[in-house]
Amino acid sequence: MEYALPPIAAVLLWWLGTGVVILLDRMPPSCGGRKTVAFVAATSFAIAALVCIGQTAHDRGVSAAYAGFTCAVVVWGWHELAFLGGWLTGPRRVAATPGAQGLRRFGQALQVLLWHELALLATALALWAWLGGSANPTAAWTFTLLYAMRVSAKLNLYLGVRNLALDFLPPHLLYLGSYFRQRSFNALMPWSLLGGAVVTGWLIVGAQATTGGAQAAHLLLASLLTLALVEHLMMVLPLEPSALWRWALRRPVEARP
Repeated sequence: MEYALPPIAAVLLWWLGTGVVILLDRMPPSCGGRKTVAFVAATSFAIAALVCIGQTAHDRGVSAAYAGFTCAVVVWGWHELAFLGGWLTGPRRVAATPGAQGLRRFGQALQVLLWHELALLATALALWAWLGGSANPTAAWTFTLLYAMRVSAKLNLYLGVRNLALDFLPPHLLYLGSYFRQRSFNALMPWSLLGGAVVTGWLIVGAQATTGGAQAAHLLLASLLTLALVEHLMMVLPLEPSALWRWALRRPVEARP
């Protein structure tokens, strides 16, 4: 169970957490009040998660590792909800200029995500400043891995992949699709997969050399990184990424522009 429980916990958090965010962000405009209430509730959960991270920062036990991991995912989920809900995006909220190429297109793509990216980076840096010298930096490592692989996923979408997964975008963010490219291959994807695989292997080796909370943290992070690699593969393989969350995507949305 020492080796089986971390992957199970990571998969459940990844699958269920993603589905909850999708459900909340697919609420129609008529549910604006409920969306605001949901966001306020999510903010309360994120604050509680930060308190929990502080309470377990100096605990080397297995339960503390799971708590740090789970709380970091909750904080990450708040950022995702803030972005997909349209509360924290960027200064540009329109589609890419037709025909824009090179630095102009990249600059526009950065502008649609700028506030979100800065908020993620600030949170990661704050977690490391807080937990860098603690006995249990699991939350900081978890958030950093999520951030690194999400940046990789965004760059791969920008450069071009087979599956753009536009079904995951709520109607008010459909303009983001104009910054994606659909192609079978891009030069970054192999490096993303290779880098993720190397770090995953390093974490598994580290888990074998440790015990207790440190071992649990290594296995949780390795499981999370494996799931991130699966998400990357879903971009390029002839699969339907939305199939895993069909229960959440079932909610109807207003007509797309």
